[in-house]
Amino acid sequence: MSVNQQAHTGPPYGQPQPGYQGYQQPAYGGQPLPGVPQSQYGAYNGPMPGYQQPVPPQGSLRAPPTSGAPPPASAASLPSSHLAYSQFGHGDVQNGIPASAAPMQRPPASQPFLPGSAPTPVSQTSTFQQYGPPPASVQQLSNHMAGMTIGSTTASAPPPAGLGYGPPTSIPPVSGSLSATGSGLYTPYTASQGPPPTSVSQGLPLAQPPFPGQPISTQRLPTQVPGFAPPPSSTGIGPSSYPPTTGAPRPPTMPGPPLPGQMVAGPPTSQPNHVSSPPPPSAMSGPHPGPPMSGLHGPPPPTHPPQPGYQMQQNGSFGQVRGPQPNYGGAYPGTPNYGSQPGQPPPPKRLDPDSIPSPIQVIEDDRSNRGSEPFVTGVRGQVPPLVTTNFLVKDQGNASPRYIRCTSYNIPCTSDMAKQSQVPLAAVIKPLATLPPEETLPYLVDHGESGPVRCNRCKAYMCPFMQFIEGGRRFQCCFCSCVTEVPPHYFQHLDHTGKRVDFYDRPELSLGSYEFLATVDYCKNNKFPSPPAFIFMIDVSYNAVKSGLVRLICEELKSLLDYLPREGNMEESAIRVGFVTYNKVLHFYNVKSSLAQPQMMVVSDVADMFVPLLDGFLVNVNESRTVIASLLDQIPEMFADTRETETVFAPVIQAGLEALKAAECAGKLFIFHTSLPIAEAPGKLKNRDDKKLINTDKEKTLFQPQTNFYNNLAKDCVAQGCCVDLFLFPNQYLDVATLGVVTYQTGGSIYKYAYFQLEIDQDRFLNDLRRDVQKEVGFDAVMRVRTSTGIRATDFFGAFYMSNTTDVEMAGLDCDKTITVEFKHDDKLSEDSGALLQCALLYTSCAGQRRLRIHNLSLNCCTQLADLYRNCETDTLINYLAKYAYRGVLGSPVKTVRDALINQCAQILACYRKNCASPSSAGQLILPECMKLLPVYLNCVLKSDVLQPGLEVTTDDRAYIRQLVTSMDVAETNVFFYPRLLPLTKADVDSDSLPAAIRNSEERLSKGDMYLLENGLNIFVWVGVNVQQGLIQNLFGVSSFSQISNASNTLPVLENPFSKKVRSIVDMLQVQRSRYMKLIIVKQEDKLEMLFKHFLVEDKSLSGGASYVDFLCHMHKEIRQLLS
Repeated sequence: MSVNQQAHTGPPYGQPQPGYQGYQQPAYGGQPLPGVPQSQYGAYNGPMPGYQQPVPPQGSLRAPPTSGAPPPASAASLPSSHLAYSQFGHGDVQNGIPASAAPMQRPPASQPFLPGSAPTPVSQTSTFQQYGPPPASVQQLSNHMAGMTIGSTTASAPPPAGLGYGPPTSIPPVSGSLSATGSGLYTPYTASQGPPPTSVSQGLPLAQPPFPGQPISTQRLPTQVPGFAPPPSSTGIGPSSYPPTTGAPRPPTMPGPPLPGQMVAGPPTSQPNHVSSPPPPSAMSGPHPGPPMSGLHGPPPPTHPPQPGYQMQQNGSFGQVRGPQPNYGGAYPGTPNYGSQPGQPPPPKRLDPDSIPSPIQVIEDDRSNRGSEPFVTGVRGQVPPLVTTNFLVKDQGNASPRYIRCTSYNIPCTSDMAKQSQVPLAAVIKPLATLPPEETLPYLVDHGESGPVRCNRCKAYMCPFMQFIEGGRRFQCCFCSCVTEVPPHYFQHLDHTGKRVDFYDRPELSLGSYEFLATVDYCKNNKFPSPPAFIFMIDVSYNAVKSGLVRLICEELKSLLDYLPREGNMEESAIRVGFVTYNKVLHFYNVKSSLAQPQMMVVSDVADMFVPLLDGFLVNVNESRTVIASLLDQIPEMFADTRETETVFAPVIQAGLEALKAAECAGKLFIFHTSLPIAEAPGKLKNRDDKKLINTDKEKTLFQPQTNFYNNLAKDCVAQGCCVDLFLFPNQYLDVATLGVVTYQTGGSIYKYAYFQLEIDQDRFLNDLRRDVQKEVGFDAVMRVRTSTGIRATDFFGAFYMSNTTDVEMAGLDCDKTITVEFKHDDKLSEDSGALLQCALLYTSCAGQRRLRIHNLSLNCCTQLADLYRNCETDTLINYLAKYAYRGVLGSPVKTVRDALINQCAQILACYRKNCASPSSAGQLILPECMKLLPVYLNCVLKSDVLQPGLEVTTDDRAYIRQLVTSMDVAETNVFFYPRLLPLTKADVDSDSLPAAIRNSEERLSKGDMYLLENGLNIFVWVGVNVQQGLIQNLFGVSSFSQISNASNTLPVLENPFSKKVRSIVDMLQVQRSRYMKLIIVKQEDKLEMLFKHFLVEDKSLSGGASYVDFLCHMHKEIRQLLS
């Protein structure tokens, strides 16, 4: 998400950091405190155990836990009481300012939070007031808060523009919203703020209690992640933000951050997810006496206010802790009480998951801040809303973020700065992206026979950034500065500002995206193209026939052929169709309209493929309708008794290619294939699957094609404009890495249905096929990205072929495909002129029209690293990093690729810490506001099946995912790596909206609820063992949990509000994704639950992936090593 939202910042981590001396945390380096059990996580971040929660204000917070009992280990259902937090819960809390108020801008770089203390956003007033000592118990809190007040600096700087998050910049919100009141409870956090940061310092005992009442140092740290915060004061944690220990006992209710010493309820990272943690240390009621840890390093943070300049530190600091997320059930009510007695030092604990940056919070904040206003593209270098936010775009000179998203909208002026930051400069471009109905499609401009006006030198196309001079007779190129004469037919006078008077009448002068009608010079062989053709090539071997697949395909094609893509107002599609069936030999069909019956011609010499007929193979659907219908009826019958199990594959592609060559047109092959092609023929493959290669230097061979044959075939296909879409139905190893080569290099799509069963997979396959046949696609496409002087495109990722270093060639490019382009400096840039990109795509439309689609984007340039970090888009960065890593596995061991990713990320964050964050203890993890989700998302990429496969993941699955991700857009990688998890039982059956999402962790699940998880490929409906019988009856039509069948992959259509609501949610999600997701029903404690848990990406994975909390600690350690 871009992190432009205000994410909430969690409290700084106060936990001991790895590596902090002084503590040896268990996992993180602190030492366990005696006597204290480690905590396993308390149950779901509930309130800290032991404290009761404050009363939720407005009822929205969760109620205080009711008992001290530890929550059930499993994710038990949360009592309703806890629901309370939901309002504010993560989801809503914003970092600082209440959403409404917050300016969109991202706060300046980061603000530190004190550990534990985030300033409270007190009522958002700018200053935090300290709360006077409230009642004792409260008082502690307050002190704590006070400390939190970090920096009471008032929010001084407004967040820089553009940020979407966060509290006013300078202040980190406290996490709670404490009111200044002294009341004992923390006041509930207001939505905008989360509960006080937990102190993530937790594991450290408090060293010395801060003085009560006094505000702890006010400086605010950037977002620090709690655990990272330096340990408590003495330990170096930020001023202690913990309430002083002394003195007043903590209010029990406070959900606030635990005292430093206390543990956070969150599950310890390392532990299994659900464990409930042992009780935390005492409720912290007394001060902890523990000796201050001397070992921690770092003096307590200073108390003086941060230096000016930095206040924004909030940035990444996790200042507030957020309460449970909205809608996550709160902690269990009874969180354990951390049983220590008061007074004893708290055991070292792990970071509280609620105190670290929450993707849900960031997404929610961006939605509330930026979802209501249209995104107007007239200003250079504006960071768009996150991909998860629904917003309208008004094109006023820069391309919509639906077409282009960048990793940063403010790029360094020099290559040295770029190298220092290690932030990759990349654009994810989706040239034919589908727009919502309320937005206007790019206008088509026809300049007649002279064609588009271009720069004489660099050949850039006319765009809004070209400068007209000499009264409009010439223009200066914004890319290369060359001056070009304006053709007489294009001349127009300038107004008093130097703009042409027809500025608003010409899309190419006023809009960021538009199309030109191409002239014959832009066509192959200087000849206008013919309309494209679709050839359906069906495997009729034994498996395909026996499974019912052949009959299903033939039945569907009868109706689907009426929905071929067509140009806007055309009566019928111009696309012609042809049919081939194959096993060890190929069968071509003549379906000429004049025939009474289709004719079959067999080609058995697969070594020298040719097309046995020209006339009658590619036909117009309407003209040959009856012959085609007859053929589709006959194919299943003809092969019903086949015994042929072997198939060929390469000759099938060659046949389609030859047919398109003969017809002199581009087109697409739809190949339906079931098994490894072992029959004697070109491109024959052997089964080379070998799980023993995993984690060895030879693992990369599993991702590489077995033979070069397919690379050469792909090259021939691209030259002809022959795109290949592949539908695979494997029952065993099929070698997707090799079969997918042609699809991948021609810009096609692969769909895979393992162990295809008609009743289960039919809907998914048919929906995918329908969408694939109907979607907008351009043929014979060539894309070039031009840049202004100073940077150039150096690297490209996606499904395409490149025969030189600048032109991206695609036999087909559809509306779902993206091309990711990386830029490098080749000179200095200037802050005044910024940097420009122009993506030009030349393609043939489905009606055979040659067009140029142009997208322009202007970016800012900076001489200060803080400006770079303030304008990054984490979702786009992750999209780029995943693609970079997924390409890396082709040539390097997976471990090398993983380590390089971690190292690059650590360098990005260390550079920020060193150059942009205000000075603070090394114990604090400080993240830039708009990159605060980089660690959690990067960890998801590292744990993905390609880079860290579980035992059940097949080699084919990994190759399939690798190819799929390479051409995904930012919205798709976002939900793929960090799935969306929705509590169905919280859905409002009377509204059209989705229930608020919750974080991807088992500790957020309650046994009494049902949840839906989607990642763009699958939808899981998880049913807890204690779900009310009425809900089970309403959704599944059975009377008890035990009767729910997880063999079914559809929800029954039942006439009740809950069933309708859940089905409408599923339908809504299906429409948003480019593929039809497989619905999987998972019952808690069932064997399928392991698969489901694989997608709970904040938890530790079975394949060895770290939990979010552990990874954050690891990242912090890496950053500290780089800084030292």
